[in-house]
Amino acid sequence: MDLKQLEYFVRVAELGSFTRAAQALNIAQPALSRQVRLLEVELRQNLLVRNGRGATPTQAGQLLLEHGRGILHQVERAREELGRVRSGLTGRVALGMPPSVARVITVPLTRAFRTKMPEAQLSISEGLSSAMQENLQNGRLDIALLYNPSPIPGIAHSPLVKEELLWVQPRPAGLQEDPPPAAIPLKEVASLPLVIPTRPNAIRMHVESEMAAIGCRPLIALEIDGVSAILDLVADGAGYAILSRNAVMRSVRPSAFSVRPISGPALTIQLNTAVSSLRPATLTQQATLDLITEVASRWLTP
Repeated sequence: MDLKQLEYFVRVAELGSFTRAAQALNIAQPALSRQVRLLEVELRQNLLVRNGRGATPTQAGQLLLEHGRGILHQVERAREELGRVRSGLTGRVALGMPPSVARVITVPLTRAFRTKMPEAQLSISEGLSSAMQENLQNGRLDIALLYNPSPIPGIAHSPLVKEELLWVQPRPAGLQEDPPPAAIPLKEVASLPLVIPTRPNAIRMHVESEMAAIGCRPLIALEIDGVSAILDLVADGAGYAILSRNAVMRSVRPSAFSVRPISGPALTIQLNTAVSSLRPATLTQQATLDLITEVASRWLTP
């Protein structure tokens, strides 16, 4: 069995399309189709059902997909081990993060990664939790940072840090420093207009869940995705926001805002690391997870 053919089959099965797989692998689609067909001929079984919407694994294809992922990762680990003997950790790690987290740790994480693993490559993307979980499953991401993730088969979560969510309002004109902040009750928060991300944003879902537990619901003034846009609207008087302290402090104009803790109950949200439990982590991926833990403990905690 040719490893390249196996890699091509796994990528088509994970992406559900010869077209998308050809783009990801940077090869011509006819060449990709031919190699996968040669693999089917060698194994004397149809591995994929081809249709107008893409390609899905047959029962035999699903079995080979499970074995193929493990085989390819073992090969990658062997290459890494040999590369480590020669020079150090190698390979590429694809990491996904929420935009608010990316704003805080991208620079220190990238700096630490280059220092400790100069022969490796780090690719960082931003996205919603739902999209990042899907990309973990199909192999586009190796690691994701997710807020309050729901259990999904094939994905393993580990706690990283817990962040407090704060009430964010414009700072009154002429006030240079905030007085000691008094907590604002969550029931009072529910009566004030919020500028908040759209569903299924994790912070939005968490706020709605905590308010429902005390018998109320948020008053939505505007729905908009993106921390910068939310803060711009708050500064313009469109409403208030609920964000982490880091999201405000790392904004372009942190002095334009005042923050207050929320009480009854306090709002905290869990940030987890997530990896595929179906594919064993390479040494470079494990070293990256260790770096993420180290950087997060310094930059994401109060």
